Amino acid sequence: MALELQQVSRVVDGRVQIHPTDLTLEKGTMNVLLGPTLSGKTSLMRLMAGLDAPTNGRILWHGKDVTGVRVQDRGVAMVYQQFINYPAMSVYDNIASPMRLKGNSASEVDRAVRATAEMLKLTPMLTRKPSELSGGQQQRCALARALVKGAGLVLLDEPLANLDYKLREELRAEIPRIFEDSGAIFVYATTEPEEALLLGGQTATLWEGRVTQFGSTPQVYRIPADATTARVFSDPPMNFLPCFKQGHRVNFGDTANVPADGSFAALPDGRYTAGFRANHLEINRHSGDAVEFQCRLDVTEITGSETFLHLHHGSDRWVGLVHGVHDLAPGTGLSVWLNPAHVYLFDASGALVAPAAYALAA
Repeated sequence: MALELQQVSRVVDGRVQIHPTDLTLEKGTMNVLLGPTLSGKTSLMRLMAGLDAPTNGRILWHGKDVTGVRVQDRGVAMVYQQFINYPAMSVYDNIASPMRLKGNSASEVDRAVRATAEMLKLTPMLTRKPSELSGGQQQRCALARALVKGAGLVLLDEPLANLDYKLREELRAEIPRIFEDSGAIFVYATTEPEEALLLGGQTATLWEGRVTQFGSTPQVYRIPADATTARVFSDPPMNFLPCFKQGHRVNFGDTANVPADGSFAALPDGRYTAGFRANHLEINRHSGDAVEFQCRLDVTEITGSETFLHLHHGSDRWVGLVHGVHDLAPGTGLSVWLNPAHVYLFDASGALVAPAAYALAA
Protein backbone atom coordinates (compact mmCIF):
# COMPACT_ATOMS: atom_id res chain seq x y z
CA MET A 1 0.00 0.00 0.00
CA ALA A 2 1.48 3.34 -1.02
CA LEU A 3 0.73 6.89 -2.04
CA GLU A 4 2.54 7.78 -5.25
CA LEU A 5 3.01 11.20 -6.79
CA GLN A 6 4.10 10.94 -10.41
CA GLN A 7 5.39 14.18 -11.93
CA VAL A 8 2.79 16.10 -9.94
CA SER A 9 2.88 19.89 -10.31
CA ARG A 10 0.60 22.81 -9.54
CA VAL A 11 0.50 26.22 -11.19
CA VAL A 12 -1.90 28.95 -10.03
CA ASP A 13 -2.32 32.19 -12.01
CA GLY A 14 0.96 31.56 -13.78
CA ARG A 15 2.87 31.05 -10.52
CA VAL A 16 4.42 27.66 -9.84
CA GLN A 17 3.44 26.41 -6.38
CA ILE A 18 4.81 22.89 -6.84
CA HIS A 19 7.39 21.94 -9.48
CA PRO A 20 7.12 18.44 -11.05
CA THR A 21 7.48 16.03 -8.14
CA ASP A 22 7.92 12.26 -7.85
CA LEU A 23 7.37 10.87 -4.38
CA THR A 24 6.38 7.45 -3.00
CA LEU A 25 5.17 7.09 0.60
CA GLU A 26 4.79 3.55 1.92
CA LYS A 27 2.24 2.10 4.34
CA GLY A 28 3.08 2.52 8.02
CA THR A 29 5.76 5.17 7.45
CA MET A 30 6.36 8.56 8.96
CA ASN A 31 7.16 11.18 6.35
CA VAL A 32 8.21 14.70 7.31
CA LEU A 33 7.90 17.66 4.93
CA LEU A 34 10.57 20.10 6.08
CA GLY A 35 10.95 23.60 4.71
CA PRO A 36 10.57 27.28 5.51
CA THR A 37 7.30 29.18 5.22
CA LEU A 38 6.03 29.29 1.60
CA SER A 39 8.30 26.43 0.51
CA GLY A 40 5.29 24.39 -0.68
CA LYS A 41 4.57 22.07 2.26
CA THR A 42 0.87 22.88 2.59
CA SER A 43 0.39 22.98 -1.20
CA LEU A 44 1.89 19.49 -1.49
CA MET A 45 -0.30 18.15 1.33
CA ARG A 46 -3.43 19.59 -0.29
CA LEU A 47 -2.55 17.74 -3.49
CA MET A 48 -2.05 14.52 -1.53
CA ALA A 49 -5.43 14.97 0.18
CA GLY A 50 -7.35 15.84 -2.98
CA LEU A 51 -8.25 19.33 -1.78
CA ASP A 52 -6.50 20.72 -4.87
CA ALA A 53 -6.06 19.16 -8.29
CA PRO A 54 -2.59 18.99 -9.85
CA THR A 55 -1.96 20.97 -13.03
CA ASN A 56 -0.01 17.99 -14.38
CA GLY A 57 0.87 14.50 -13.19
CA ARG A 58 -0.96 11.68 -11.41
CA ILE A 59 -1.63 10.63 -7.82
CA LEU A 60 -1.94 6.90 -7.15
CA TRP A 61 -3.38 5.26 -4.03
CA HIS A 62 -2.79 1.51 -3.73
CA GLY A 63 -1.88 1.61 -7.44
CA LYS A 64 -5.22 3.22 -8.40
CA ASP A 65 -5.30 6.65 -10.04
CA VAL A 66 -7.17 8.97 -7.63
CA THR A 67 -6.10 12.25 -9.23
CA GLY A 68 -9.69 13.37 -9.82
CA VAL A 69 -11.27 11.73 -6.76
CA ARG A 70 -12.89 14.10 -4.24
CA VAL A 71 -11.32 14.44 -0.81
CA GLN A 72 -14.47 13.12 0.91
CA ASP A 73 -14.16 9.93 -1.14
CA ARG A 74 -10.61 9.25 0.06
CA GLY A 75 -9.47 7.79 3.38
CA VAL A 76 -7.78 10.98 4.53
CA ALA A 77 -7.54 12.82 7.86
CA MET A 78 -5.97 16.26 8.08
CA VAL A 79 -5.07 18.50 11.02
CA TYR A 80 -3.95 22.09 10.54
CA GLN A 81 -1.94 24.43 12.72
CA GLN A 82 -5.11 26.50 13.07
CA PHE A 83 -7.41 24.05 14.83
CA ILE A 84 -10.85 23.27 13.39
CA ASN A 85 -13.56 21.89 15.69
CA TYR A 86 -17.36 21.78 15.64
CA PRO A 87 -18.33 24.64 18.01
CA ALA A 88 -21.81 23.30 18.91
CA MET A 89 -20.46 19.86 19.93
CA SER A 90 -18.76 18.80 23.13
CA VAL A 91 -15.17 17.64 23.02
CA TYR A 92 -16.42 14.05 23.35
CA ASP A 93 -18.74 14.45 20.36
CA ASN A 94 -16.08 16.22 18.31
CA ILE A 95 -13.70 13.31 18.77
CA ALA A 96 -16.43 10.72 18.22
CA SER A 97 -17.85 12.28 15.04
CA PRO A 98 -15.67 10.41 12.46
CA MET A 99 -16.42 7.02 14.02
CA ARG A 100 -20.17 7.72 14.20
CA LEU A 101 -20.19 8.69 10.52
CA LYS A 102 -18.56 5.33 9.75
CA GLY A 103 -21.28 3.52 11.72
CA ASN A 104 -19.15 2.19 14.59
CA SER A 105 -21.01 0.86 17.61
CA ALA A 106 -21.51 3.04 20.67
CA SER A 107 -19.15 0.86 22.71
CA GLU A 108 -16.41 1.07 20.06
CA VAL A 109 -16.81 4.83 19.87
CA ASP A 110 -16.71 5.26 23.63
CA ARG A 111 -13.64 3.05 24.05
CA ALA A 112 -11.68 4.86 21.31
CA VAL A 113 -12.70 8.36 22.42
CA ARG A 114 -11.74 7.81 26.04
CA ALA A 115 -8.41 6.14 25.20
CA THR A 116 -7.45 8.92 22.80
CA ALA A 117 -8.61 11.64 25.20
CA GLU A 118 -6.51 10.11 27.97
CA MET A 119 -3.43 10.06 25.76
CA LEU A 120 -3.92 13.72 24.78
CA LYS A 121 -4.83 14.78 28.35
CA LEU A 122 -8.37 15.76 27.38
CA THR A 123 -10.32 13.52 29.77
CA PRO A 124 -11.36 16.35 32.15
CA MET A 125 -12.61 18.41 29.19
CA LEU A 126 -14.80 15.82 27.42
CA THR A 127 -18.07 17.54 28.40
CA ARG A 128 -16.88 21.05 27.48
CA LYS A 129 -17.47 22.95 24.23
CA PRO A 130 -14.45 24.05 22.15
CA SER A 131 -15.07 27.70 23.13
CA GLU A 132 -14.35 26.74 26.75
CA LEU A 133 -10.89 25.38 25.88
CA SER A 134 -7.53 27.04 25.50
CA GLY A 135 -5.94 27.16 22.06
CA GLY A 136 -3.68 24.22 22.88
CA GLN A 137 -6.61 22.16 24.17
CA GLN A 138 -8.60 22.88 21.01
CA GLN A 139 -5.68 21.69 18.90
CA ARG A 140 -5.47 18.49 20.91
CA CYS A 141 -9.19 17.96 20.29
CA ALA A 142 -8.67 18.30 16.53
CA LEU A 143 -5.70 15.93 16.69
CA ALA A 144 -7.72 13.37 18.67
CA ARG A 145 -10.48 13.45 16.03
CA ALA A 146 -7.90 12.63 13.34
CA LEU A 147 -6.48 9.77 15.41
CA VAL A 148 -9.79 7.96 15.90
CA LYS A 149 -10.78 8.30 12.23
CA GLY A 150 -8.60 5.36 11.24
CA ALA A 151 -7.64 6.98 7.93
CA GLY A 152 -5.08 5.40 5.62
CA LEU A 153 -3.45 8.79 5.03
CA VAL A 154 -3.01 11.27 7.88
CA LEU A 155 -1.74 14.76 7.07
CA LEU A 156 -0.60 17.01 9.91
CA ASP A 157 0.27 20.59 8.95
CA GLU A 158 2.42 21.95 11.82
CA PRO A 159 -0.11 20.56 14.32
CA LEU A 160 1.91 21.13 17.49
CA ALA A 161 2.84 24.76 16.91
CA ASN A 162 0.17 26.07 19.33
CA LEU A 163 0.94 23.65 22.16
CA ASP A 164 3.07 24.33 25.21
CA TYR A 165 6.63 23.00 25.22
CA LYS A 166 6.09 20.04 27.58
CA LEU A 167 3.05 18.67 25.75
CA ARG A 168 4.68 19.26 22.38
CA GLU A 169 7.66 17.15 23.42
CA GLU A 170 5.42 14.38 24.74
CA LEU A 171 3.36 14.25 21.54
CA ARG A 172 6.44 14.27 19.33
CA ALA A 173 7.45 11.05 21.04
CA GLU A 174 3.95 9.52 20.96
CA ILE A 175 2.81 10.36 17.43
CA PRO A 176 5.28 8.13 15.53
CA ARG A 177 4.32 5.10 17.60
CA ILE A 178 0.60 5.78 17.22
CA PHE A 179 0.67 5.93 13.46
CA GLU A 180 3.15 3.09 13.08
CA ASP A 181 0.74 0.89 15.01
CA SER A 182 -2.18 2.08 12.87
CA GLY A 183 -0.44 1.24 9.59
CA ALA A 184 -1.39 4.62 8.16
CA ILE A 185 0.81 6.75 5.94
CA PHE A 186 1.73 9.71 8.10
CA VAL A 187 2.81 13.06 6.61
CA TYR A 188 3.92 15.78 9.00
CA ALA A 189 4.82 19.30 7.86
CA THR A 190 7.20 21.44 9.90
CA THR A 191 9.58 24.37 9.59
CA GLU A 192 11.83 23.03 12.37
CA PRO A 193 14.80 20.75 11.59
CA GLU A 194 14.93 19.68 15.23
CA GLU A 195 11.33 18.45 15.01
CA ALA A 196 12.13 16.42 11.89
CA LEU A 197 15.05 14.77 13.70
CA LEU A 198 12.90 13.99 16.74
CA LEU A 199 10.14 12.45 14.61
CA GLY A 200 12.57 10.34 12.57
CA GLY A 201 11.22 8.29 9.69
CA GLN A 202 11.81 9.87 6.30
CA THR A 203 12.17 13.53 5.42
CA ALA A 204 11.50 15.45 2.21
CA THR A 205 13.16 18.86 2.20
CA LEU A 206 11.36 21.59 0.27
CA TRP A 207 12.57 24.89 -1.15
CA GLU A 208 10.49 27.20 -3.36
CA GLY A 209 8.10 24.44 -4.41
CA ARG A 210 10.75 21.79 -5.10
CA VAL A 211 11.53 18.61 -3.20
CA THR A 212 15.31 18.88 -2.99
CA GLN A 213 15.87 15.50 -1.30
CA PHE A 214 13.87 12.60 0.16
CA GLY A 215 15.19 9.77 2.29
CA SER A 216 15.93 8.54 5.78
CA THR A 217 15.84 11.56 8.10
CA PRO A 218 19.29 11.00 9.65
CA GLN A 219 20.78 10.39 6.19
CA VAL A 220 19.31 13.58 4.70
CA TYR A 221 20.57 15.54 7.70
CA ARG A 222 24.10 14.10 7.67
CA ILE A 223 24.61 13.95 3.90
CA PRO A 224 22.49 16.64 2.23
CA ALA A 225 22.45 16.34 -1.56
CA ASP A 226 23.15 20.02 -2.10
CA ALA A 227 23.66 23.37 -0.40
CA THR A 228 19.93 24.18 -0.50
CA THR A 229 19.05 20.99 1.39
CA ALA A 230 21.84 21.69 3.88
CA ARG A 231 20.47 25.21 4.43
CA VAL A 232 16.91 23.92 4.96
CA PHE A 233 18.01 21.12 7.31
CA SER A 234 20.02 23.35 9.64
CA ASP A 235 18.77 25.69 12.35
CA PRO A 236 20.18 28.31 12.17
CA PRO A 237 20.77 27.82 8.42
CA MET A 238 24.15 26.38 7.45
CA ASN A 239 27.07 28.83 7.22
CA PHE A 240 29.01 29.09 3.95
CA LEU A 241 32.32 30.50 2.77
CA PRO A 242 34.29 30.24 -0.47
CA CYS A 243 37.37 28.01 -0.54
CA PHE A 244 40.00 26.74 -2.99
CA LYS A 245 41.56 23.29 -3.23
CA GLN A 246 45.13 23.25 -4.45
CA GLY A 247 47.21 20.13 -4.24
CA HIS A 248 47.01 18.64 -0.78
CA ARG A 249 45.45 21.69 0.91
CA VAL A 250 42.03 23.33 1.07
CA ASN A 251 42.40 27.08 1.55
CA PHE A 252 39.71 29.23 3.15
CA GLY A 253 41.50 32.53 2.54
CA ASP A 254 43.78 34.47 4.87
CA THR A 255 45.89 31.92 6.73
CA ALA A 256 43.14 29.33 7.27
CA ASN A 257 43.76 26.08 5.43
CA VAL A 258 43.48 22.38 6.13
CA PRO A 259 44.87 19.16 4.64
CA ALA A 260 42.84 17.75 1.73
CA ASP A 261 42.27 14.44 3.49
CA GLY A 262 39.43 11.93 3.33
CA SER A 263 36.64 12.89 0.94
CA PHE A 264 38.50 16.10 0.04
CA ALA A 265 41.49 14.21 -1.38
CA ALA A 266 39.86 13.03 -4.61
CA LEU A 267 38.51 16.46 -5.58
CA PRO A 268 40.15 18.21 -8.53
CA ASP A 269 41.84 21.52 -7.82
CA GLY A 270 39.48 24.46 -8.06
CA ARG A 271 36.99 26.65 -6.28
CA TYR A 272 34.31 25.29 -3.96
CA THR A 273 31.92 26.45 -1.26
CA ALA A 274 32.49 25.15 2.25
CA GLY A 275 29.51 24.69 4.56
CA PHE A 276 29.28 24.05 8.29
CA ARG A 277 26.55 24.16 10.91
CA ALA A 278 26.29 26.80 13.64
CA ASN A 279 26.92 24.36 16.50
CA HIS A 280 30.29 23.38 15.02
CA LEU A 281 31.80 26.83 15.53
CA GLU A 282 33.76 27.19 18.77
CA ILE A 283 35.13 30.17 20.67
CA ASN A 284 37.75 27.98 22.32
CA ARG A 285 39.98 25.56 20.47
CA HIS A 286 38.89 22.04 21.44
CA SER A 287 40.75 20.17 18.70
CA GLY A 288 44.29 20.39 17.47
CA ASP A 289 42.96 20.16 13.90
CA ALA A 290 40.66 23.17 14.28
CA VAL A 291 41.35 26.23 12.12
CA GLU A 292 40.97 29.81 13.31
CA PHE A 293 38.88 32.54 11.69
CA GLN A 294 38.96 36.21 12.64
CA CYS A 295 35.44 37.61 12.77
CA ARG A 296 33.56 40.67 13.98
CA LEU A 297 30.82 40.05 16.52
CA ASP A 298 27.56 41.84 15.66
CA VAL A 299 25.30 40.67 18.48
CA THR A 300 24.80 37.82 20.94
CA GLU A 301 21.54 36.11 21.86
CA ILE A 302 21.58 34.26 25.17
CA THR A 303 18.91 31.55 25.40
CA GLY A 304 19.80 30.31 28.89
CA SER A 305 22.13 27.37 28.39
CA GLU A 306 23.38 28.45 24.95
CA THR A 307 24.50 31.60 23.15
CA PHE A 308 23.96 32.52 19.52
CA LEU A 309 26.80 34.54 17.99
CA HIS A 310 26.03 36.66 14.92
CA LEU A 311 29.31 37.14 13.10
CA HIS A 312 30.83 38.86 10.09
CA HIS A 313 33.69 37.09 8.35
CA GLY A 314 34.65 39.35 5.49
CA SER A 315 31.54 39.62 3.34
CA ASP A 316 30.06 36.42 4.83
CA ARG A 317 27.59 36.48 7.69
CA TRP A 318 27.69 33.50 10.04
CA VAL A 319 25.81 32.32 13.09
CA GLY A 320 27.54 30.32 15.80
CA LEU A 321 25.82 28.36 18.56
CA VAL A 322 27.99 27.75 21.62
CA HIS A 323 27.23 26.18 24.98
CA GLY A 324 27.00 28.36 28.05
CA VAL A 325 26.31 32.04 28.68
CA HIS A 326 28.80 34.34 26.95
CA ASP A 327 28.32 38.07 27.51
CA LEU A 328 30.52 39.40 24.71
CA ALA A 329 30.75 43.01 23.55
CA PRO A 330 29.15 43.64 20.11
CA GLY A 331 31.39 45.21 17.49
CA THR A 332 34.58 43.61 18.77
CA GLY A 333 36.89 41.18 17.01
CA LEU A 334 36.43 37.53 17.91
CA SER A 335 38.42 34.41 17.04
CA VAL A 336 36.30 31.35 16.27
CA TRP A 337 37.49 27.81 15.60
CA LEU A 338 36.22 25.13 13.24
CA ASN A 339 37.18 21.46 13.09
CA PRO A 340 37.58 20.51 9.37
CA ALA A 341 35.84 17.19 10.13
CA HIS A 342 32.60 19.21 10.23
CA VAL A 343 33.07 20.88 6.83
CA TYR A 344 31.05 19.99 3.71
CA LEU A 345 32.18 21.02 0.23
CA PHE A 346 29.78 22.00 -2.57
CA ASP A 347 30.59 22.69 -6.22
CA ALA A 348 29.59 25.76 -8.25
CA SER A 349 26.12 24.34 -8.93
CA GLY A 350 25.55 23.75 -5.21
CA ALA A 351 25.82 19.93 -5.41
CA LEU A 352 27.56 18.15 -2.55
CA VAL A 353 30.93 16.85 -3.66
CA ALA A 354 32.53 16.04 -0.29
CA PRO A 355 30.54 15.14 2.84
CA ALA A 356 31.87 16.12 6.24
CA ALA A 357 34.08 13.42 7.77
CA TYR A 358 31.97 13.24 10.94
CA ALA A 359 28.85 12.49 8.84
CA LEU A 360 30.52 9.57 7.08
CA ALA A 361 31.68 8.15 10.40
CA ALA A 362 28.25 8.39 12.06
